[in-house]
Amino acid sequence: MTSAWFYLIAAGICEIGWAIGLKYTEGFTKIGASVATVVVMILSFVLLAQAMKTLPLGTAYASWTGIGAVGTAIFGIILFNEPKDLVRLLCIGLIIAGVLGLKFLSK
Repeated sequence: MTSAWFYLIAAGICEIGWAIGLKYTEGFTKIGASVATVVVMILSFVLLAQAMKTLPLGTAYASWTGIGAVGTAIFGIILFNEPKDLVRLLCIGLIIAGVLGLKFLSK
């Protein structure tokens, strides 16, 4: 795995973190959660920018949002008891397939 993909995966993990963090900020009324969320958000963008030095824009951005969307959906199911019906899980699988396709089929 190249360093660009390492940066991109780390950026995606940070995106999951700040998306979940938003839930805990309660509309940015909780100062500790709000500060942590903004810090992780900035880190996510910095890591994405590093990945985009090498990876194509479309590949990097779509993969970043895909990693974030899948991770956030999974943590939503685990942490917040969100629905885990078959259609939702199949849609998550389609996002994973798209990200993997971009990773392995892009030059």
